[in-house]
Amino acid sequence: MRRTDQNEARIQDALNHLKRSDTVEFKMIVSESDRYSAVKALDMDVLEAELRQVIFFDTPDLKLNRGGIVLRARRIKKGGDTVVKLRPVVPDDLPDNLRRSNGFSIELDVLPGAVVCAGSLKGKTDNDDIRNVLNGDASIRKLFLPEQRSFYKDHAPKGLNMDDLMPFGPINLAKLKFSPSTLRGRMLVAELWFYPDGSRILELSTKCTRDDAFQALGETRADLYRRGIELSGDQETKTRKALQYFSHLATSKKKKAA
Repeated sequence: MRRTDQNEARIQDALNHLKRSDTVEFKMIVSESDRYSAVKALDMDVLEAELRQVIFFDTPDLKLNRGGIVLRARRIKKGGDTVVKLRPVVPDDLPDNLRRSNGFSIELDVLPGAVVCAGSLKGKTDNDDIRNVLNGDASIRKLFLPEQRSFYKDHAPKGLNMDDLMPFGPINLAKLKFSPSTLRGRMLVAELWFYPDGSRILELSTKCTRDDAFQALGETRADLYRRGIELSGDQETKTRKALQYFSHLATSKKKKAA
């Protein structure tokens, strides 16, 4: 297939998903060399940032990730939360009862050169319960609601129970919501992830409705360009980097123990 045909197919696929999505989120990774200048150019007040911890759950060889499933818990000051995410997902293939669930949503994640439609089933949990799981004092499945456990069972590799997984984390991050004056009230979110190996990722994102998607994308990109913020850095996602790091760590430990 020619590149032009590939681009047209990708655009058409994105438009089809857009019609069935509840929310659209544009995600942009700031290149490493531009992180400091981006904070200054956007006039971010780092003292307003919220500290969080993120934990993923998978096998050392990333069976869940390879099956398109993300299992995650977050420790947040106001209270923890969890999500079972399936991606990519075809909205029309999902049962009606799941689509009607208050905790379920179809999200269209848009990165430069990639569009992914995901289905997320969210729930609440306690920060102390997450810490107990990290310390090995509680089972993973207890963090998730019955509806989430059922959703997981329907899509996870056969025979792979939640308690067969291992925690990947925690990963510390700082999250800041702000609204640049030039974006006329549109909110941006900056997340700076601190990985255990000392590396970092700064992601800028903005959410919008499907009806507002094209305007939001155009305005946000134009504003960042005017401020001199480069988005041509490696567009590796935060989740993939985290999973790869902890997968390598777990595999190395297993080899040493053998």
